Amino acid sequence: MEGLRKLENVQKIIQIMESHAIITDTHTATSLRFLADLTLLLVSPCCELDIDAKCQLIIDHVPKFSHAFFEEALQSTSEQGVEEMVSTSPLDCGDKIIPDPSKVGSDDLPMIGLEAMQRANSTLEDFCRSYFMFHKMDPHQPQSIFKYLPILSFTESYIYQLDNLNEKLLQPSVGKDRSSYFEFSVVLEAKQSCERTSVRRMTNDPFSPLCILLQQHGLLTARIREEFSSGVEYWSLERKLCRALGSKQEISVEDVMTAIHLKSFDYRVLNLLLYQLRGEKVNDMHMEFLSTSELLVEISDDLFDYEDDVLENSFNILRMFSGIYGASAAPAMLAKVITEAEEKYDSLLKALDPDLSQSCQKRCEEATKEGGKTSGPSLGTWSIPPVIEDEDHYRSNILNSKPSTIPECNT
Repeated sequence: MEGLRKLENVQKIIQIMESHAIITDTHTATSLRFLADLTLLLVSPCCELDIDAKCQLIIDHVPKFSHAFFEEALQSTSEQGVEEMVSTSPLDCGDKIIPDPSKVGSDDLPMIGLEAMQRANSTLEDFCRSYFMFHKMDPHQPQSIFKYLPILSFTESYIYQLDNLNEKLLQPSVGKDRSSYFEFSVVLEAKQSCERTSVRRMTNDPFSPLCILLQQHGLLTARIREEFSSGVEYWSLERKLCRALGSKQEISVEDVMTAIHLKSFDYRVLNLLLYQLRGEKVNDMHMEFLSTSELLVEISDDLFDYEDDVLENSFNILRMFSGIYGASAAPAMLAKVITEAEEKYDSLLKALDPDLSQSCQKRCEEATKEGGKTSGPSLGTWSIPPVIEDEDHYRSNILNSKPSTIPECNT
């Protein structure tokens, strides 16, 4: 099947070259195959190089090649050696050498579970419907989705799996008489085991296996690495802030604002991957607009999920502002952040292509209504829920009314 797929791709490239008058009837079958293979090589993802960069490299360097050069290159290595180098050598991209996949240990293999894939579904659907338009793609065309779905789905599922591990470190230990936060629970032996596993995975370069996979496929770029680092920083800040809030320690507003900006790192990873998969140059203006949109969406989600986030001891900007400014002043301070973000959003929206701008507004309204919300950036109104002043008491009342369960842990 793989051989047939390669032959099909070669035939498609030959047809495209014919339609562009690149080749003629005078070319032999061998010549056509060579040109088709060369074209496929050039359009294949290669680290951070987009199509424009590859074309420029060809223009700058191909004229310098000569018959003597190729003769010397051929003599320097045997034909068998060239084949082995192409098929089995480690990939060198950026600052890391990626090992031969056959020699990668089980701990270095990126693995995902069904639960993570199920949790990733809603994000993937939203990404297709909200971000494809920035790539001039139609989210209602199945071929547009399924062409890139394997990489996008695996990546988002992997991120959700790490997020689930991080959540296990945030779960508060709540008793009948007291509520307290422990990063390492001493209540249940099962929970201890889960947390030890979570700590080990979250502190030992958690994105390394995924980086290896993406790099082997020529998809890893410096910007994607940066976003993975942003994810690790966000989870670290979430643990730090939630632990501090639970123990009534001082919270830095700078840490809170950094965290809320980092929180949507997974959307930026998916978007950067889509640029790479399509061989497109990253549009920084679009990335800036989407980053501002992501901030407003995260704040809106935090307001909608506020009570759940209190129960689960998750990062929530309203929770954090309440800890910094007090329950009475927190809503006003958050409203100021929202106003500033909306002003930037409106300014960047006007700079977009008119058709794209209209599509963005339409999608934003659809997402807001589908989510059951009556407020948010697309509707121009916001509803801030009543602040819970005593989270320990609120959490204890809710959780103590439910039967206790031993947490599950996927190892």
